[in-house]
Amino acid sequence: MVAITYQFDAFNFEGVCKTVALSLCPMLGQYDGIEPVCYSRNVDLGGNLIFQPATLIIDIVAIIMTAIMIYHIRSKYTAVGRKEIVMFFYLYMLCTFMEMLLVTSIIPISSGVYPWFAAIHMGLISATFWCLLLNGFVGFQFAEDGTPLSLWSIRISSLVIFLVVGAISICTFKNLSPFSYSSPGALWAFFFIINGVCFVVYVISQIILVVNTLDDRWPLGDILFGTAFFIIGIVLMFVFSVAICDAVKHYVDGLFFGAICTLLSVMMVYKYWDSITKEDLEFSVGSKQNVWEVKELMADDELNAPYQATPPFGHTPGNQTPPVPAKNYGQQYHQGEHPY
Repeated sequence: MVAITYQFDAFNFEGVCKTVALSLCPMLGQYDGIEPVCYSRNVDLGGNLIFQPATLIIDIVAIIMTAIMIYHIRSKYTAVGRKEIVMFFYLYMLCTFMEMLLVTSIIPISSGVYPWFAAIHMGLISATFWCLLLNGFVGFQFAEDGTPLSLWSIRISSLVIFLVVGAISICTFKNLSPFSYSSPGALWAFFFIINGVCFVVYVISQIILVVNTLDDRWPLGDILFGTAFFIIGIVLMFVFSVAICDAVKHYVDGLFFGAICTLLSVMMVYKYWDSITKEDLEFSVGSKQNVWEVKELMADDELNAPYQATPPFGHTPGNQTPPVPAKNYGQQYHQGEHPY
C-alpha cells in the first residue's frame, strides 16, 4: 500500500492535485504542474496514449444519458421550469465533454491550447453550479418561468460567471499578475467555496419548496439521494483516490468513481424535477403518456355503459306511442284550484 497522508490546504491545490489528477493540476504549483501520487494507467489506442480509459467510458455514458434526459425534458411542453432546467443539463454535458478531452490527454498537456481548454473547463464548472442555484428559485416564481426575464437572467449571469472564472483561470495558468500558479487562491475559492455554496443553497431551497408547497414528500428522497451521491463522489475523489488506485493496481482511481457519482447526482436532479412537475393535458402536444389520467376521472358506469342512440326530435322508434304526462300534471286545475 502507498503510504500517504491526505492533505487539504486552504487556497492551495497542492494536496488535492497530489491525490487526484484534475484537469487544472498540470498548470499549477510550478511550471511543470503537480503530479498525483497514484493515477490510472494509460492505454495505447491507435498509436495514441489515452489516460484514464475507464473515466473516458463513464464520460461517454454521461453524455449519452444527459442527451436522453434533455430529450425527455423538452418533450414535457408545458412543465414548469422546462426551459430553465434544460440549461443546467446542457452545461453539464459541455463540462463532461471538456473533462473527457483533458483528463484523458486527447488534448495533450504539452499542447499550447491545453491551458485555454482547462480555463474553459473551470468556467463551465462554475457556470453549471450557478445555473443549478438559479434553477432552485424557479419554483418560488420570483419571475414567471419561461418568460424572457427568467430565461435571460439565467443565461446572462451564467455567461458572466463563465467569463470571470475562465479569465481568472487562464491568468493563473499563465502566471499573469496579480494571479500566480504557485498561489491560486482566487481559483481555489471559486472551485470549492463558491461552487459549494451554490450546491448547498440549491439543496436547502428545494427542501423548503417541497415541505411548504407540496403534499407529496417523495421528492425529498430524490434530493437526499442526489446529495448523498455528490458527497460520496467528492470524498472518493479528494480523500480515497490514492488508496483506491493502489488497491486495484492502477486500473482506476478516484476520478473514475467521482465521474460515476456526479452522473448519478445529476440524474437525481432530473428525477426530482420530473417528480415535482406535471404536464398540462389540455395543452400537451404529441404526448400520450398521460392519457390514462383522463380515464380515471370518468365514472366506471360511463366507461362500461352500452351506446344508446338518441332518436330525432319529434319521432319515436317503431310503433311506440309518445310518453304520457305524469298523473299529477294539471292536478291543481281538476281540483278547482286556481293558480292566481
